[in-house]
Amino acid sequence: MSDTPNFSISASAAARICEIIAAQPDPQGLALRVAVLAGGCNGFQYQFKLDTTQNADDHRLTRDGADVIVDETSLDLLEGAELDFIDKLMGAHFTVTNPNAASSCGCGTSFSLA
Repeated sequence: MSDTPNFSISASAAARICEIIAAQPDPQGLALRVAVLAGGCNGFQYQFKLDTTQNADDHRLTRDGADVIVDETSLDLLEGAELDFIDKLMGAHFTVTNPNAASSCGCGTSFSLA
């Protein structure tokens, strides 16, 4: 794997991450952890959570002051993908546009590989 992760953060996702972290009682060192876990209705699912821990195999990506932490295994599955934040009438949520996903479910948090 290259030293530069090919996983990007959209401007809207960066702005929302900054808002969420600023609203926390102790925002120091917080980042959004993005992980790919086995499960969901299509085989894999995305997990988003605030975290202060950075493990040895984690990569930290930064955009517009927003920090995102991704473990190396998840990063392999997110190669070429983008973290985005969608705010529509039906609801607001983080989403991943992942070219590696062969299919995804309606909830947008579960996908399968080709």
